[in-house]
Amino acid sequence: MLRQSFIFEDSYKKFGFDVFSEENLGILKENKLTSEIKIFFIPPGYELSVDFNHYKTTVPTLFFLTNQYLDIKKGNADESILLHYNRDFYCIQIHDKEVACDGILFHNIFEIPKVELNPEEVVIIRNLLKNIKDELEWKQSSNEEMIRTYLKQIIIHSTRKWKKQNLETERVSIPNNDLDVFRDFSRNLEIHFRQKHNVADYAELLHIAPKTLTHKFKNLNLESPNQLIINRILLEAKRLLFYTDKPVKEIAYDLGYEDPAYFNRLFTNKVGSTPAHFKKNYSSGKKYNT
Repeated sequence: MLRQSFIFEDSYKKFGFDVFSEENLGILKENKLTSEIKIFFIPPGYELSVDFNHYKTTVPTLFFLTNQYLDIKKGNADESILLHYNRDFYCIQIHDKEVACDGILFHNIFEIPKVELNPEEVVIIRNLLKNIKDELEWKQSSNEEMIRTYLKQIIIHSTRKWKKQNLETERVSIPNNDLDVFRDFSRNLEIHFRQKHNVADYAELLHIAPKTLTHKFKNLNLESPNQLIINRILLEAKRLLFYTDKPVKEIAYDLGYEDPAYFNRLFTNKVGSTPAHFKKNYSSGKKYNT
């Protein structure tokens, strides 16, 4: 199958629609689109990694990605579809927190970047994807706004399903006001994790007491805000170790640690390996769970 690729682009805005199967997945490795927001529709039978988490799709699944590293390990003859766009195309005109670029599907504190679809939902999403493709092919004057409308519908449907799959369970039921706190915490963590390492820093940004923030997480059996801050720092450290040639000392400085020895101890304690050994062993196939 030849690659199908459709692009809308003007001076500031960009939106892309790409079709992949096992025959052309290598293109994804060549162009990571790291600066763009990505929604990936993947059929059953694909294997992929998002950062250091590994997934095998058993039903049609949507993945929601920003600056995560995506690696498709295995595909098949069924087509997957990648939507990718910059913030100027969609985000600056969206005021609803839940469906914005930093809404619940992106950078959520549960670190769940996917939504699994039932047959009825697959029909809805496929129709919306087809509508987007048609608009890109027709190239009419109003197609930009129509594409944005269809994209928003995909995000709304997916947000509802994500909440149903991950929040409306016996394990956790989050009131809307608490959900706003968690979403704002996630957004601020993504922005500030290199400079702000303490719960008090984020509590101040959210205009609540540190103890209140911690109790909101504890009452719902979630990891503590402090642990989530550490998790995000360690994830970035792993990315820099695995995907760049930066020395450990430089990585420590990049992540806001003036004392590289302290960073080394933190990484070793949480991951179970020194940064240097993690880089060497992960590259050779040994995986760490933390």
